[in-house]
Amino acid sequence: MPRKLVFLIADGMGDLPVDSLGGRTPMEAAATPVMDRLAREGMVGLCRTVPQGMAPGSDVANMSLLGFDPAQNHTGRGPIEAAAMGLPVAPDDVVFRLNTVTVSQFAEAGLMRDYSAGHIATQASTALVEKLAATCLPEGYELHAGVQYRHILVAKGAAGREEAGVYVRPPHDITDQPIAPDLAEFRRAPALFDFAAKAAAVLAGPDNATKANAVWPWGQGRALTLPDFAATFGLRGAVVSAVDLVKGLGRAAGMAVIDVPGATGLLDTNYEGKVAAALAFLKDGDFVFVHVEAPDECGHGGDAAGKTEAVARFDARIVAPMVEALGDDAAFVIACDHLTPIAIRTHAADPVPFLFWQPGVIPSGAAGFSEAEAAGTGLAVEAGHELLRRAMDWTRS
Repeated sequence: MPRKLVFLIADGMGDLPVDSLGGRTPMEAAATPVMDRLAREGMVGLCRTVPQGMAPGSDVANMSLLGFDPAQNHTGRGPIEAAAMGLPVAPDDVVFRLNTVTVSQFAEAGLMRDYSAGHIATQASTALVEKLAATCLPEGYELHAGVQYRHILVAKGAAGREEAGVYVRPPHDITDQPIAPDLAEFRRAPALFDFAAKAAAVLAGPDNATKANAVWPWGQGRALTLPDFAATFGLRGAVVSAVDLVKGLGRAAGMAVIDVPGATGLLDTNYEGKVAAALAFLKDGDFVFVHVEAPDECGHGGDAAGKTEAVARFDARIVAPMVEALGDDAAFVIACDHLTPIAIRTHAADPVPFLFWQPGVIPSGAAGFSEAEAAGTGLAVEAGHELLRRAMDWTRS
């Protein structure tokens, strides 16, 4: 088999036809000459990264792409991101992902306006989180600042309490929708609601110049454990990403987790730095998982032009240099983790398009890389966590 196996993942890249793009998807509208060539020369199909009955989140879908069955291993979004931060989590702790958000008002009549508080800068968000930790936290809670709007709230020893059972919707799923159902869930855990209400009052103060006027704990669960990646697959692997959930999956599986300066998760991310980091690891490593967040963020924003540009940049600044540098010495899987359609501005559980390429592979007949071309080949991987194993088998054929 080739010495290297490379997964290149454009988060949320798949979509549905968009009117403003002339009925095309962003994948169809974007200039993607390299992915289109690899699709013509390689195998193209669909992969179901989200098991039936599970929410179509990046946590579930990227766990699948890394070869682990979410139905067996997933405990929640919060524990994954806590793993990324290296936080010690006891078996009976409940770990929440916590967003700084913008709501019209933190009350039953309120609407969720922005799940990211205007993509708040890390420095500003950290200052707010530190203030909230000092002024609002109930006894037995811990608050840890993360990157931009993404933070961690830990309810110590809460596995048997109300906190473990509340269901608060992901804020990126409810843009411009009423938050009353979620406030009702918060109220089921009085300490959690008290913290969120006090935080909204503090954030309403005159010294807060950001768009963050509320906090949103969600995606809770108990500590994450994953099988060791190298022992499971026989590959020395690494993840390269700007977002904590991918880093957390990698760290939980014992993979190398590579931080890239200037990696933002947005259109302005350090593409060249990610490529350089991946190539440096592959000098001795066997597998690298390079993750780009920008298409997903544009999908959540309903920005068709931005998403099209994000897909084009992924092709030109991630796929092209990786293929040029590795050439015949590698096998490539290129995919998205889930769809983030412009029309709904959140994730969808539809199977995702993927392509597999290595020298000499028998083409599946696709004319390019898109959702429709992937659906037309008839190739399907029904359990997403099997794609990695399938790719390993294909490299040996």
